[in-house]
Amino acid sequence: MTAIATAAIGVALLLDRVGGEPPERLHPVVWLGTIIDWCDREWSSPGAVGILVALFVPLVAGLIAATVIGWALTLGHLPGVVVAGTVLFTTVSLRSLVGAGTDVIAATGEDVAAAASEARSLVGRETTSLGPAALRSAAVESVAENLADGLVGPLVAFALGALVSLPVAVGAAVWVKGVNTLDSMLGYRTHPMGWASARLDDVVAWVPARLSAVLLAVAAGRPGAIGTARGYAREPASPNSGWPMATMAALLDVSLVKPGAYALNPGRGLPTAEQARAGVTLVHRAGLLAFLLAGVVAWL
Repeated sequence: MTAIATAAIGVALLLDRVGGEPPERLHPVVWLGTIIDWCDREWSSPGAVGILVALFVPLVAGLIAATVIGWALTLGHLPGVVVAGTVLFTTVSLRSLVGAGTDVIAATGEDVAAAASEARSLVGRETTSLGPAALRSAAVESVAENLADGLVGPLVAFALGALVSLPVAVGAAVWVKGVNTLDSMLGYRTHPMGWASARLDDVVAWVPARLSAVLLAVAAGRPGAIGTARGYAREPASPNSGWPMATMAALLDVSLVKPGAYALNPGRGLPTAEQARAGVTLVHRAGLLAFLLAGVVAWL
């Protein structure tokens, strides 16, 4: 079973390389978002409903995915691998993440308004008032953070689940993706339903965030950068996102700044276009290392 789990990771990587994101109408994460959006309404006890949504929506999604893989395996190992790899592919994103970051960085040298518009697909902050360097900073921060949330997290869950079975592996990856999707949609301090989703995501993302920092440092050939990053990894309010972002700031020797929130590696300049592109390249390499590491763990 370990060999077919590793093969499924290979299928997911191949699909990411060839196709990028699936069309929205066919994307299970979009379907999940529709369900979360339906739950996001006025409730008499929003905190209690938020807990139930955080506990059950990702769990049900994971159970459905595991059931589908179990059914596919009854048809043979090849159908099981293809279906498992396809489902895993929908939970991870590398090519589209790298592409989005690259597009924003390129636009900062050509059309700042267009760069600000494109950056909204990557970052949650207001972008229209940001200059080119600040937009590059936002793009680099986001691709580093999303390396953990959008790739390493589901791959870690899949690899660990593969030690049990292929259905458990896929179900675990989908569960992690569900938790992350909930946090991105509801996990705000001002949202009455958001507390449970945010806290659950904090727990789930603890290992992927720190592993992503290590992968970035290894991809750059500078593992010592982790020590530098420790000094300001806790500057962001999130207990996790600061690790990959601070490591990126150390590796590029730049300051990554969210106005009014944090400044990582303060005292350095904001990234130039060349430095920002180098950051995106590091995310690409670290993402490929994440696939490789997941495949090795799944094989064990």
